[in-house]
Amino acid sequence: MKKRIHQIELFIKYPCDVQNELLEGLMKKAQKTEYGKKFDFQSIKTVGEFQRRVPVVSYEQIFPFIDKVMHGEKNVLWPGDVKWFAKSSGTTNDRSKFIPVSPEALEDCHFKAGKDMLSIYFNNYPESKIFTGKNLVIGGSHQVNQLDANANSYYGDVSAVLISNLPWWAQMVRTPSLDIALMDEWEAKIEKMANLCMEENVTSISGVPTWTIVLLEKILHKKNAGDINEIWPHLEVFFHGAVAFGPYEKLFRRLIPKDTMNYMETYNASEGFFGIQDQRDSKEMLLMLDYGIFYEFLPMEEWESENPKTLTLSEVETGKVYALIISTNGGLWRYKIGDTVIFTSLDPYRIKIAGRTRHFINAFGEELMIENAESAIASACDITHAEIENFTAAPHYLGEGQKGGHEWVIEFINDPDDMTRFTQVLDEKLREINSDYDAKRYKDIALIAPIIHKADRGTFHYWMKKRGKLGGQNKVPRLANDREYIDDLLEVLQIQSAT
Repeated sequence: MKKRIHQIELFIKYPCDVQNELLEGLMKKAQKTEYGKKFDFQSIKTVGEFQRRVPVVSYEQIFPFIDKVMHGEKNVLWPGDVKWFAKSSGTTNDRSKFIPVSPEALEDCHFKAGKDMLSIYFNNYPESKIFTGKNLVIGGSHQVNQLDANANSYYGDVSAVLISNLPWWAQMVRTPSLDIALMDEWEAKIEKMANLCMEENVTSISGVPTWTIVLLEKILHKKNAGDINEIWPHLEVFFHGAVAFGPYEKLFRRLIPKDTMNYMETYNASEGFFGIQDQRDSKEMLLMLDYGIFYEFLPMEEWESENPKTLTLSEVETGKVYALIISTNGGLWRYKIGDTVIFTSLDPYRIKIAGRTRHFINAFGEELMIENAESAIASACDITHAEIENFTAAPHYLGEGQKGGHEWVIEFINDPDDMTRFTQVLDEKLREINSDYDAKRYKDIALIAPIIHKADRGTFHYWMKKRGKLGGQNKVPRLANDREYIDDLLEVLQIQSAT
């Protein structure tokens, strides 16, 4: 682990050199694939040439190539045979995405990141004793590829793909058992996980905050315990990702009331593993530059451009929102992942997630990003002593010539001590951190104050289940620029109210 810290320090010192060499290696390896021949990778000598000749693509544009791989064809996007696919729920729409996971992506990206997460953690906390117990992993599920039985391949949530391929030594230090970890019926799975894991010596947890809360509360109920310390006295760290931790931090500190409990943010996705929190006192994440991923960054004003101009690491600035474009050792080439990031530091390159490229509200020119919403929700919860389970928001329109606003559905675990004050703080914080929102809210010129609907406990769980989106990599859509999600949720609230 100490040796790896030196390697991380190397890419921190020479970030652009490492990235340029990496791209050269990716193209060299893929030059005889169908995609490599189509764009003549063999003759590309510079990053600029790569950007000019290889197009930036969406999932829909690269899907015909992925479809061939899923039907068993070799050497399409990446050399050799690809047997695993990470099924992404696609939080921007209802269509599932299938991301090829090559052996190199498994070993040199996902597994390497898991080892790095531990290396960085032990570097920051050398007194750690997490190896004296088990790592609780809340994974997804997988199944045999239904598209082509002859392809002899599998797809599932990225966590299930990883768990299924872990080496024996990693399987020994994790819980629950594979048969439970890979179950696809989430309610039964949580029940079985609780029954098994509450009897284990759990020293670390890895997972999504929302599902971890469900499991912890289930275990507390079964054990009739006041907090998690009574069950797992040696628990010391929660490695978390997928959704922002801010709105859930207060609840975790109540469930696990321990000053020595650590929380470590990661940035992983079906397409790869991108960032790891490397400092004890900051939630910024170090951009990991040697995982077989070449990064480009698309300024948001270029998002709709037919030939968008992307930036390399040497060209980015702090404080600006960029869409992430990646070329990977899984065979994705200049691929729009759909996430946006903000650089908080350029030496070393550290980032925080800003949100999804389509996961925002801009119905009135307010450009409200997920990061804004989550920060404002966290502040409102803190000031009014509230705790939330889930939320979503969308624009609402009051008709021609009338002002619009934002409508929120929030499921509280503990209600605010003053709902009016909660709404006020939410609005004030949004105005403080988003100048476009503030301008539209000035004297109610374009936007009125937020409208908030309180949802009963379990509402989002029921709604996600109704949509067939329960569990795994499926995440509640936080913001939408249309009313599809919120109108559906409001119908659920209306039915609940009537009964």
